[in-house]
This record gives sequence, C-alpha cells and structure tokens, in this order.
Amino acid sequence: MQIKKTKENQKLTISISGRVDTPSAMEFEESVFETLDGVTELVFDMKDMSYLSSAGLRVILIAYKQMKKQGKMKLVNVSDDIRDILDMTGFTDLYTIG
Repeated sequence: MQIKKTKENQKLTISISGRVDTPSAMEFEESVFETLDGVTELVFDMKDMSYLSSAGLRVILIAYKQMKKQGKMKLVNVSDDIRDILDMTGFTDLYTIG
C-alpha cells in the first residue's frame, strides 16, 4: 500500500494504491488521522486501490464519522471491485461516490 496526500486549503485528497488489508490498515489509519485537523473536505482517491478489507473499511467509516462533524467526505475513482465491496457491506448508502 502507498498513500499520497495532497492538501489545498481545507481540502485533503488521499490517494491510495495497492492493498488496504489487515496488516496495512494501522498505517492507513495513522496516515489519515494525522492530517485531519482543519480539513473541511476529505477525498479518498481509490483509482489505484486493488483491495479493501474490513479493516480498511473501518478506517474509512471512522473518517466519515469525523468528517460529518467538520465537513464532508467523498470517495472518487472507485473501481468496480471496490464498489462491489462497498455495496455488499452497505457502505455505498453512507458515502458520496463520484
């Protein structure tokens, strides 16, 4: 897994490539939450994400709950495979996917 962050004013885009699985979820969580202060728009760019485990889903859910308090969050460039995971877990009803 590789994570790239781009911040423009109060918008943070986190681009994830590779697998977000149980071994990498802790690193993913730390990377996300170390930079949320002052962010009013959080974008997860999943263009190069190949796998998302339940541990990764948990991190995204916690980020969503945090962003409900301070702004908005969306998922972009979601592949069909990742969308299927989000559909099966009911997460597509929570997030803005574009």
